[in-house]
Amino acid sequence: MVWAWLRMVMMVAVILLPGGFPLLLAYVSFRTFRSSWRRAQAEAESGGRGVSFRDVVSTLHFKELVREARAAL
Repeated sequence: MVWAWLRMVMMVAVILLPGGFPLLLAYVSFRTFRSSWRRAQAEAESGGRGVSFRDVVSTLHFKELVREARAAL
């Protein structure tokens, strides 16, 4: 429910505010990073090793950002 409200606020911000697009881009990047972080932690638990910020960022792809942007709107 909270995500639905947040998405609605983000859409209004993109339409009304001049800085709305960077805000939407930050939101999409955060969602993509968070899902990649969770996936990497699950893989690391099964492998018995740690996860670093650098590992997660190096595995991000632009197509994932586009997919998350479509899901957000």
